[in-house]
Amino acid sequence: MFFHILVEGLSDVPTVREIMCRRIGVTEGAHFRIHPHKGKGALPRTASAVPDSTLLGQLPATLRAYALKGQDHCIVVLVDADQDDCKALKKEMVSMWTKLDPKPPKVLFRIAIEEIESWFIADAKAVSAAYPSANITQITVIRPDSVIGAWEELAKALGLSPSKCSGADKEEWARTIAPKLDLLNPRSPSLSAFIRGIETHWKV
Repeated sequence: MFFHILVEGLSDVPTVREIMCRRIGVTEGAHFRIHPHKGKGALPRTASAVPDSTLLGQLPATLRAYALKGQDHCIVVLVDADQDDCKALKKEMVSMWTKLDPKPPKVLFRIAIEEIESWFIADAKAVSAAYPSANITQITVIRPDSVIGAWEELAKALGLSPSKCSGADKEEWARTIAPKLDLLNPRSPSLSAFIRGIETHWKV
C-alpha cells in the first residue's frame, strides 16, 4: 500500500512523518508521501467552482486526479476540525467523494480535534520532554481533544504570546514535540483514530 497523505500545511508534516515512520514503520518515498496545502479552506459548493490552493478547496479535483491509482494506493485526508462539527465535516467529505466520477477506490478521511496541536497538549509528558522549561501545569488538566484553542494553549505553556506566533513556530513545535509523542498509547482520541485508520489500510 502506498499512502498519499493530504494535510493543511507544512506544520502538519513533521507529525505525520513521525507517525508513519515510527508507529507504522514505513519509509517516506517508498511507502508514503505527504502533500501540504495552503490551509484548510472549504469544499467547493458547485462542480464548476474554481479550485483554490487550500486542501478542501482542491479536494474534489485532487481525488479525481488519483482515481486511476488503483487498489494499492490510499488517499489520506487529514484536516483540523477547528470550530466545525467533526461528524458533519466528515459526512460532507464522504458525500463529496461518493459522488465523484471517477474517484479513487481507497480514501481515508481523518479529523484532528480541534487541531494537530491538540495531539501535543494531550501528551504533556511529550511537551515537557521536548521543552523542559515548559509550564505544563495548565495543559495537564485539559481534557484531550477539547476545543479550547489548542495551539494558543501550547504557545502559552511554552512561554510565548500567541499573538506573536506564526506558522514557522508551529512547524518548529511539531519537529520538536512529535518525536516525543507516545504513539503506542496516545491520549488524544483523534490521534488514536488516525493511527488505527492507517494501520487498517496498511495491513490489508
